[in-house]
Amino acid sequence: MRTFLTKFMLVSAAALALPAAASAAITLGTVTPGTAPYSGPTPTYTFQSPAPVSGGLVTSTSVDGIRAAPFGSSGNYWTVGPADGSPGIMNLSSIGDIFNVSFIWGSVDAYNTIEFLNAGGGVIASFTGSQIFNPANGSQTDPNLNPVVRFNVTGGDVTALTSLRLSSTGNAFETDNFTINAVPEPATWALMMLGFGAIGFGMRRRRHQGLPQFA
Repeated sequence: MRTFLTKFMLVSAAALALPAAASAAITLGTVTPGTAPYSGPTPTYTFQSPAPVSGGLVTSTSVDGIRAAPFGSSGNYWTVGPADGSPGIMNLSSIGDIFNVSFIWGSVDAYNTIEFLNAGGGVIASFTGSQIFNPANGSQTDPNLNPVVRFNVTGGDVTALTSLRLSSTGNAFETDNFTINAVPEPATWALMMLGFGAIGFGMRRRRHQGLPQFA
């Protein structure tokens, strides 16, 4: 009896911990110094073909004082700012559930801002260049200021996230190689399976307890 109670308490505790671990949030995951050539995750959008963006400018050119291709970027990239148009919107509604977003954040500046939006245009989360690297001085050659940045999405925000809004009050916010991951991380899968296991265990116990007892 004591062994059963111990197992039941452990599984119940794990099940109760699941909602807390999966509470809705969009958080800064990793900031990995950039490389040339690019060596990050396989991109969903490279801007070599049409991407679901509006506003800003998709270009392959660099203009002194206006924009520069992100370190490690090749071909086209996406830039927003006073000279190129700001804000810029990336529509992610066709992807469905989103568990993480990563991209090259070129020459990080303090005045760059990325916002994560829901279907109604509400801001779920917001980050500035200063939260990526400090000082965010816009270096075009320092790998630390041209990182592959990853944001993790959990809980209800997995289904709520439908678009990204990039804005910049100075020239410019340059990006490339967006990876939109619709597959949970292994740790997330483990939590989900643990929760399902706890639910199944509880259902089996209730079913057995409800069966008639015969002498």
